[in-house]
Amino acid sequence: MSGTENYESAANRADAVAAFEDNHKSAFQRFQHRLHVTPSLVPLIVLIASLIIFAVAIDGTAILGALGIGEGDRFRFFSPFSMTLILQQIQIVGIVGAAQSLVILTAGIDLSVGAIMVLSSVVMGQFAFRYGLPPEIAVVCGLLCGSICGFINGFLVAVVKLPPFIVTLGMWQIVLATNFLYSANETIRSQEIEASAPLLQFFGNSFRVGGAVFTYGVVFMILLVIILAYVLRQTAYGRHIYAVGDDIEAAELSGVNTRNTLISVYMLSGLICAFAGWALIGRIGSVSPTSGQLANIDSITAVVIGGISLFGGRGSILGMIFGAIIVGVFTLGLRLLGADAQWTYLLIGALIIGAVAVDQWIRKATA
Repeated sequence: MSGTENYESAANRADAVAAFEDNHKSAFQRFQHRLHVTPSLVPLIVLIASLIIFAVAIDGTAILGALGIGEGDRFRFFSPFSMTLILQQIQIVGIVGAAQSLVILTAGIDLSVGAIMVLSSVVMGQFAFRYGLPPEIAVVCGLLCGSICGFINGFLVAVVKLPPFIVTLGMWQIVLATNFLYSANETIRSQEIEASAPLLQFFGNSFRVGGAVFTYGVVFMILLVIILAYVLRQTAYGRHIYAVGDDIEAAELSGVNTRNTLISVYMLSGLICAFAGWALIGRIGSVSPTSGQLANIDSITAVVIGGISLFGGRGSILGMIFGAIIVGVFTLGLRLLGADAQWTYLLIGALIIGAVAVDQWIRKATA
C-alpha cells in the first residue's frame, strides 16, 4: 500500500472516530460545546430573557415621572424610545467596556480606564478654555493624552514585565491625582461650552428615527463595536490578540510579536477611553473632574457579564455590549417598577458571579 493510500486511510478512520464521538454526545454536551464556540450566546440569551420578563412585569406601561421625564404620560418599556433610552444610558460604559475588552482578551486588566477617560475630558476642556486653543486642537490633545497613558501601561506590562493589575492600579491613582491637581477640581459649565466650544458636546447631540432617539455617542459606540468585532475576528492583528491571551509563550513561539501587540492594545485602550471622555462631556454637558469615577468597575462588569473570560483568549466584543445592555435593562426596568436601587446592585452582583461560574463550566467543553 502506498504512502498516499495510508494517509487517506488514516484520515478516513479519524473522520469516522470524530463522527462517532459527535453522535454519542448528549444534547447537553452539544449545547455546552456551542456556548464554548460562541461565548456571546450566553449574554444574548440573558438579555432576551430580561427584556421579556421586564416587559411582562411592567405590563407594557409605567409613569414617565419615575424617570423625571414628565408626568401623566404613558411609557412602554418594550418600545423604540425605551430601547434607545437604554442605549443612551450605557453609551459611556459601552465605549469604555470596548477598551477593557481588548485588554482582558490579552489576559490582562485595566483598572485605570475610568481615570484616563476623565483626565482626557479635563484636558480637552482645559486646553479649550484655559489656553484658548481651538476646540478641534483641544480634542486632539485629549485623545493624545489617553493614548500616552495607554502607552505607559503597555510599556510597563510588555517591556518591564510588571503584572497588569499592579500597573493599572498604580496608574489609576496617578491619573486620578493628576486629574484633580491639573483641573484644580473646577468644573467647566455647560453654558460656557455651548457658547465657546460646542464641539466638545458633539456626542451629546441627538436625532430621531421614528420613535427612537439616538445620540451621536450611541452611534459612535455601535460603530466602534462593529469595527472592533471585525478586527478581532477577521484580521491577523485580532488573531494575535487572542493568541497572546490564550498562551503568550506559545504565541511567541509561533512568531507573534507579543511585546508590540500588548503595547498597541493598551495604547488603543487609552485612545478609546479618551473618546469616551469626549462622549462623557456630551452626555453630562459639562467638563467635571469628579464624573465617571466608577467607569472602571462598570466596564469590568459589562465584560464579565458579556462572557469574555478573565483568563484571556476567549470572548467577543459583541458579548460585552450585550452585557452592558443587560445592566441598562435591569437598571431601567427596576426603576420603572419602583424597586429600591439596591436591588439593581444585588441582581447585577449575582449576574457577575453567575457569569464567572458559567465561564468556568464552558471552559470544560472540548473545542
